[in-house]
This record gives sequence, structure tokens and C-alpha cells, in this order.
Amino acid sequence: MKVLLDTCVWGGARNSLLTAGHDVVWAGDWSEDPGDEEILAKANSEGRVLITLDKDFGELAIMRGSPHAGIVRLVNIPAPKQGPLAALLLERYKRELQSAAILTATESRVRIRLADATSA
Repeated sequence: MKVLLDTCVWGGARNSLLTAGHDVVWAGDWSEDPGDEEILAKANSEGRVLITLDKDFGELAIMRGSPHAGIVRLVNIPAPKQGPLAALLLERYKRELQSAAILTATESRVRIRLADATSA
């Protein structure tokens, strides 16, 4: 799966995702942070699921109707656990994410907002 890791996601998470066979871009490698709207637009244009810690992306998608190729928000996940959890979520919820779902995940719970529910 193609993935874009937001700058707020620990850069080391990339290794877990690469090992799991994903095509990963980390926004932390870019020379500057273009802002949430541009990050979401870039992920969408490249068909990448955005993985973030930031709730603003869900708000952009839900409230403003910004198009996206799936969003995974990790909530209160320690840096070393971000990559393994993201890899597990991408595998377990692949079909939903390919249909532009939004996942919000803690260590003990996953909430899924299907694409139909995000349409304005």
C-alpha cells in the first residue's frame, strides 16, 4: 500500500512499514512542512493513505470535504509502537482504507468512519 507519514509521526515508523512491504514517504524528509491542506492533497494525488497523529486531517476531510485516499490517525501511541501499529492497521483494514475510510486508533480501540459517512 502507498503511505504518506505526516511529519508528526516518528520517522522510525517508516522501517516497520517498509518491512511490511509498503511504499512509504515521510513528510519529515521534505525541506519544509507545506501545511495540512497540502499534505492531504499530495497524499490524495499520489493515492497514499495518510498516517498522522493530528486530528486536523479528519476535520479537513469531514468538515471541508477535502478528498483523500484514506487517513489513519494514531492517538497517544508511543513513538516505538507507531510503525508496528500502523502496519497492522494497514493490513487489517486494507479494504476500508482503499475505499477512503478514516481510522482513529488507540492501543486498545479502532474507530472507522467509512467513506460514505465522510461525503458532504
